[in-house]
This record gives sequence, structure tokens and C-alpha cells, in this order.
Amino acid sequence: DPCQNGGRWTGTFCLCPPNVDGARCQFGASTINLTAELGPSILMLARVTNRNCSEDMGDTSSPTYRSFVDEFSRIMDHISHSVSGYRGTRVLTLTRGSVVVNYKVLLHPPAGGKPSASLDHRARELLEVANAAPQPRNCSHSTGRHQGSHRRSGLVPTSLVTSGDRSPLFPLPKGLCFSASSSRSAHAEMSVLNATELCRKHAPANFSQYYYPYRMQNSILCVTNCTLNVPGSIDCNSG
Repeated sequence: DPCQNGGRWTGTFCLCPPNVDGARCQFGASTINLTAELGPSILMLARVTNRNCSEDMGDTSSPTYRSFVDEFSRIMDHISHSVSGYRGTRVLTLTRGSVVVNYKVLLHPPAGGKPSASLDHRARELLEVANAAPQPRNCSHSTGRHQGSHRRSGLVPTSLVTSGDRSPLFPLPKGLCFSASSSRSAHAEMSVLNATELCRKHAPANFSQYYYPYRMQNSILCVTNCTLNVPGSIDCNSG
């Protein structure tokens, strides 16, 4: 296996994990964009009932993991795009049963002086749009005795549920069927960032010491001394 830094050999080329570049995944990315980390977020949980969590879905660099995350994110974008301030979904972990998705809904900072109240409102918005989403026909085999009845979403912001809450099965659009699996610690949060720590967290492990935060208007990047167009950068000649 010629691949480095967590890369996976496909038989013809190296498939590199996030923020790693090069034919053999031998380089760290020139920049890492952390802008999505700047705003508030809502931690949520979903259980996908018509997929099995295979071993390679625990590997974030595997094609199976990436394909599932892409599909899940597209569905969440379709469902949640109308929620005020919605800017995307970030999958945090995939675990068994069938596939339990722990993920974060990214939001634009709320206007006005009551961020907590605004986040709580938007958490409820997320549930409402999920509950209103149409059910795909290919999920009917999973509905059992509930088939044909109204079903609530299995998307659970944890601050909105109590111990023992289990929502009825509710499949969402195209391809993935969802049900509530448990009540857990999902909550709305305003991130308090240490930019240096974030850079080290998101940078490839072998290169993390070389990255530092660089702010540009409303964004934040992790860069190195080799990053072009950054004050103080040097020509590293791909080294």
C-alpha cells in the first residue's frame, strides 16, 4: 500500500482523507477552512433503518463512509433548507443499529440579543420540517404495523426530548428511512473557539504542528508557512 497519512489504496490511486493531498496522500492541505465552525449549531441524532453499519463505515476515508455521508447530507439539505439560518449538516459519527448518525446542524449566528432563545426556536423548526417531509415508498417495508399512519421524524435534537422518548417510525425522502432510536444529549450550542486548537484538531496528525489560524473578514483558515498569498509565506516547492 503506497498511501500515507490514512490514505486508502483503491487499486489505481490513493483515496486521501480530508485535508490531505498528493498522489500518495503525502502532503497536508495548503489551507483548511474552519468557517463552518464559527456559528452556532444543534447536535442531533438519527437512526437510519434501511442501512447496515458495516465495519468500513467507521473509517472516514473509506468510499462507503463518504457515500453514506454524502447521501445523508443531501437529504438533510433538502429537508432543512427552509429553516432560518440553516447552512448545512456535518456528520460526526456513525455507529451500529442499523446506522445511528450523530450529526451537527450548522446555523448562521442569530440576529439580536437572544441567541439561546433563537437556537431553541430553530431546533423546533428542524423537527417541524422533518415531520412534514414526504415519505418515500421504498421505506414501506420497514414500517410494519404503522404503515399508512402518520409518523414523526427520527431526527432528535437532544434538548427537546426526555428520558425514554421514542418517536414512531418516519422515513424521509429518497433512499434513507429514519426512526427515533433514543433520547440523548443533543443540544443547541454557541461555539467558543480556540482557533489554534481547532487547527490542530482538523489538520492531519503528522502535520498538525505546522498549522496556525489565519482570519480573513468573516472566515477563518488554518494555514502553514507554505500557504500562498498569506503574509510571511515562503515558496516550499511542494516540499
